[in-house]
Amino acid sequence: MTASHKVYLGLGSNLGDRQNNIIQALQQLKSQVSVEKASSFYETEPVGYLDQPLFINAVCLVSTDLTPQELFSFVKRIERRMGRQQAFRNAPRPIDIDILFYDDLVLESPELTIPHPSLHQRAFVLVPLAEIAPTLVHPVLKSTVAELLEKVDPRGVRKLSRSLQLSLGRDLQETVPSVHVSLSRVGITNMQRIISLASDGGCNLFYTNLELFVDLPPMQMGAHMSRFSDALEEVVDEVTAQKAANVESLAEAIARQIVERQGAVRSEVRLYAKYPVEKITPVSAKRTQELYSLISIAVYNGKTLKSIIGVEAEGMTACPCAQDMVRDYSRERLLEEGFSEEQAEKILGAIPIASHNQRGRGTLLVGSKERIRAEELVEIVESSMSSETYNLLKRQDELFVVNKAHRNPMFVEDVVREMLYNVVETYPNLPDDAFVWAKQVNFEGIHKHDVFAERFGTLGEIRKEVLEGQHISKHTTLEEWLNTAE
Repeated sequence: MTASHKVYLGLGSNLGDRQNNIIQALQQLKSQVSVEKASSFYETEPVGYLDQPLFINAVCLVSTDLTPQELFSFVKRIERRMGRQQAFRNAPRPIDIDILFYDDLVLESPELTIPHPSLHQRAFVLVPLAEIAPTLVHPVLKSTVAELLEKVDPRGVRKLSRSLQLSLGRDLQETVPSVHVSLSRVGITNMQRIISLASDGGCNLFYTNLELFVDLPPMQMGAHMSRFSDALEEVVDEVTAQKAANVESLAEAIARQIVERQGAVRSEVRLYAKYPVEKITPVSAKRTQELYSLISIAVYNGKTLKSIIGVEAEGMTACPCAQDMVRDYSRERLLEEGFSEEQAEKILGAIPIASHNQRGRGTLLVGSKERIRAEELVEIVESSMSSETYNLLKRQDELFVVNKAHRNPMFVEDVVREMLYNVVETYPNLPDDAFVWAKQVNFEGIHKHDVFAERFGTLGEIRKEVLEGQHISKHTTLEEWLNTAE
């Protein structure tokens, strides 16, 4: 493994937006080095050629695997991209980046000298350098930076109050809007992040897409959008380090943090993640990786927390209607060929009947205080369709899947009802106030449209229909359930 080197860089600018130039240079440096420390910004008198604007200077510490020559070429490319032109020595420039120290290396070459040959004479370098590394020893002069600073005149080097922390005016988000009306949800969507969750078996990586919202009262102009990101960053490291952490815990922790950060009365977090599951093909017993979508929703109002876990999985269905028509047609053909009624029925019962197929996508959400395993929900969704599907299938596996699907034809409505029945059967101990949402979309094979079915409601409402045969006309919606205080 290549060693990482500690390098101190000096940055200066006296053309254009000087402070922005240095910030931009620091940002471009991050593409190939890790910026570990940065000094305050200092306004300084020019050196050498005096008839030019004042400079702003700063120093940063970076770690890098680049060699000195590679690093030198890299910083020169940044200078060129930012508009530095070849001119006379000490000429005005939008950006200047110098390598001050590279570990304790001493190097002299026609194009590069390390340590920088003039740094011990320059207050505009030593003052910011002493701020972040006063005990750093010059490998040639054998003096610390603080000792070198005592030997130069620091007058003409003035620390700027703005530096990297800008002094902003009034907080517009906290002002009163011109139209007095509250907003149901305000926030950010499509925030993508790779999250690592620890478990006893190691670490699991999840590609996640997050949506973070708060309710906005009528007297507040806007939400603090950057605070959503702050809340996410603070929570992720804390939650993901826990053994057996899960996405529900992460969503719940982010929801709590957003309320605190935003000073909001209510927050809502929606997290969508892709996660892999290893499966075995049904006949050939080949290992294959299947990707499933994991869904977590958390709502926090400062007192109570509502949480939902869900999955999205794909499978296939065979159309019962088309199959019934094919069966009737096949029966008539068998009779025409001289088979008896009894023989025709026996034949039709012995072989799979053709139908058109659809790829189906099922979604199942369960909201409860009890922890629900995502693997169980995947099993419910897949088993509710005509057949599960696989990324890898050998010929004998294809035969199994096709045969299974055509032995188990299902309408899109059947799949949703089967999911609900399986939830009731799998979770007999979940309370009636738990929430369930089952949805199925079938992507038609012979039509130009898709077909859709769903059912949502409390588990108590669904149990009354599945187990007691009642008709419950009022179905509790997801929004109603999330906003009901416990």
